[in-house]
Amino acid sequence: MKLQDTDIHKLYNAAYSWLLLHGSVLVLSIIVLLIGLRIIKFIGTRLRGRMSKRKVHSSLQPFFLSLALTALYILLILGVAGINGINISSFSAVLGGFTVAVGLALSGTFQNFAGGVLILLLKPFELDDNIVAQGQDGIVTSIQIFYTVLITFDSKTVIIPNGKLFNEVIVNVTREGKRRLDFEIKLGYAADAEQVMAIINNAIKNTPAILADANNRVGISALEVDGIKFIVNVWVEPADFLATKLALHNNIIKDLQSKGVKLPGT
Repeated sequence: MKLQDTDIHKLYNAAYSWLLLHGSVLVLSIIVLLIGLRIIKFIGTRLRGRMSKRKVHSSLQPFFLSLALTALYILLILGVAGINGINISSFSAVLGGFTVAVGLALSGTFQNFAGGVLILLLKPFELDDNIVAQGQDGIVTSIQIFYTVLITFDSKTVIIPNGKLFNEVIVNVTREGKRRLDFEIKLGYAADAEQVMAIINNAIKNTPAILADANNRVGISALEVDGIKFIVNVWVEPADFLATKLALHNNIIKDLQSKGVKLPGT
């Protein structure tokens, strides 16, 4: 079937009329699109540089960059569509409903994600820190967007969701650079208090991992019906806490026994 000259003429007139009516809008849309793409590219480059300069965690940089660029691209598309007179209200409603549905389905995942972002930004702890959280005591070996991995001192791998981790109390044992070791010893009234404290202080001096320049203390904490309580406060490196506790207990017991101090139950 061949087109007649009149049909071609009508098609030409329709196209010409459409260009007269919408041509300027189309050209404006193309210009806005091209300029917008250049601006978005420029913003992406500057944003990447600023994040590197501010030392934003490497795990967060791609996410923030992708999020910002995606938002800018969506705004640009909506702007171009609006210039061309396309009704975007229905599109916005569908997008909003889809976002709400996804948000409800992934609420727990988003909570963990938000917790991971806050942990990486605020840094309540870092890699190789010893923390106590969610009933776990261990060394941080990995900080991911959705979870944090600890290795406990009995070699168990513990994976804690970041949502729960960030919303509960976190004890960072490492941050201050030292940790105080506290314990009490109870002896009968037959023991010479001055001699006992001298023996304990000597045991502290003979335990190498104890920080000698720290405010270590030995004193009487309580006088009870059946004996005297001696309190011991010494400072150690966080990594040496358990080993130092065992070594100091052993040294104190040996020194008390060698000096003839009567121990409970003997």
